[in-house]
Amino acid sequence: MPTISISEHMLRRLKEVGIETIFGVPGDYNMPLLDHIEDDPELTWGNNANELNASYAADGYARIRGAGAIVTTFGVGELSAMNGIAGSYSEMLPVIHIVGTPATSSQHARAMLHHSLGNGDFDVFHRMASMVTAASTQLTLDNAISEIDRVIQTAYLRKRTGYIAIPLDLMTATVEAPTVSPLDLNPSKNVQEVQDIALKQVVKEIQEAKHPAIVIDGCVLRHRLEKEATEFVERSGFPTFAAPMGKGAIDETLPNYRGIYSGNVSLEGITKEIEQADLLIELGSIKSDFNTGNFSYGLDKTKTISLHSFKTTIFHAEYPGVGMNELLPLLTRSLPSKKKEIKFEPRVKPAPIDSSTNEITQNYLWNKVPEYLQSDSVIVAETGTAEFGIFNMESPKRAKFISQILWGSIGYTVGAAVGAAMADRKRKIYLFVGDGSFQLTAQEVSVFIRHGLTPVIFLLNNDGYLIEKLIHGPHRSYNNFQMWEYNKTLEYFGGHLESNKTQGKSPSPIGLERKLKTRQEFEDAMKQVNEQPDKIHFLEVVMPQFDAPRELSLLVESSENR
Repeated sequence: MPTISISEHMLRRLKEVGIETIFGVPGDYNMPLLDHIEDDPELTWGNNANELNASYAADGYARIRGAGAIVTTFGVGELSAMNGIAGSYSEMLPVIHIVGTPATSSQHARAMLHHSLGNGDFDVFHRMASMVTAASTQLTLDNAISEIDRVIQTAYLRKRTGYIAIPLDLMTATVEAPTVSPLDLNPSKNVQEVQDIALKQVVKEIQEAKHPAIVIDGCVLRHRLEKEATEFVERSGFPTFAAPMGKGAIDETLPNYRGIYSGNVSLEGITKEIEQADLLIELGSIKSDFNTGNFSYGLDKTKTISLHSFKTTIFHAEYPGVGMNELLPLLTRSLPSKKKEIKFEPRVKPAPIDSSTNEITQNYLWNKVPEYLQSDSVIVAETGTAEFGIFNMESPKRAKFISQILWGSIGYTVGAAVGAAMADRKRKIYLFVGDGSFQLTAQEVSVFIRHGLTPVIFLLNNDGYLIEKLIHGPHRSYNNFQMWEYNKTLEYFGGHLESNKTQGKSPSPIGLERKLKTRQEFEDAMKQVNEQPDKIHFLEVVMPQFDAPRELSLLVESSENR
């Protein structure tokens, strides 16, 4: 019988789900596996600054490529990554966490090893991980091949995280294996009889509705159903909205696209349009607090049809096992070939730029910056002002958006932007990150430079944790921190060091490193940024201390945490 290396099999399976970059940090329990990664010409080692940043990078990578992977070391390394892994689980992203653990013999002997709790329990961290993963395993010589396949396949299909603990000695081991078939990555088929009933009922309700509307949400992105959703929107002609977590899932230039809907946080005219609907068709809804304007979203259940990845709900009736992957294309084909004639008023827009000041305000920034953003770009917006600022920002054509609206771990975007940039080097990355969030994960700028990545980084400096100040304690010292010289970030992280350009290294060419205080300075800088697309740029944008996007202010007003 043929043999196969356990490490090589695992890497082959990761490549099978589209992974070409593996993020992580070296540790003495994982380095033999890193040898395999580094020696594989089809793989790139992420070489992150720390495990938390690596987990964020794997998350950002998964949002672009469909799956991500991270390698850490036992105990100290994996626990550092767990916040990011939990975030990927929460936001439904298949990130595979591979942990190098002590050798099998040491575990069996219950040896008191470094990075352990000193009690001989080598399964404790696996048990922790099992709470924030869809599938987890501790590999043995007997189960390695089947368990690797099970975890990766389950995580990919369920759009949740997976955990694989591989002992040090198994990283170089080979096992007997039959011919290995490709993973089955196709979603389960819907139950035909139940689907037929659901489809018939949905079509009936659509035909009887006088003012139907569509809301596109985050699960459309997670299940990569943008094409299917667009076909449904185009063929129906119904007024279509996106929830904040669904931004980027639908082309905002479509004539029947109406804007972002997030309950009471929505632009006033959008709320009125939703209230006029007598049937709301939700695609992939995620009804979290920040995504729904603190649960002020939607119509009565008797007017709502929801298509999910695992079920369909028509008013109060549920059809389990009827997922939108299969149902949505059938629904599109069942619509009348002639669109319903709907006359649309001009689309509601955010308030125009207030010209009474020369400061770079939130109102100015989110109205002005789209003029400079490239099509096909990735816009990464940090929890806080940036996350809410992009809600109603005009989107570049075919742009993708990354933010962590449900999990909301501050500092997430710096690592996530690294992952997104590695996932597709052809797309321009625009990172909008607040000063407080940046101080948590700033080290990952070094990784941008090391890999030759060329994002435009907007450091939004409003001198403190603004979202926290708006919620509670606006003048408390705990909502402030040490001021940094942010515009010197690229210099500090070695962007100008000649030693970083030797031995075949190709770091990022350094572009603008500016501190911007006025609108003219911002506009001049953005013109120069677009003249130098192949460089990394760092723009520190100084903003009024208590100025917030309208959407954030409205959400805070209804927060129970005030």
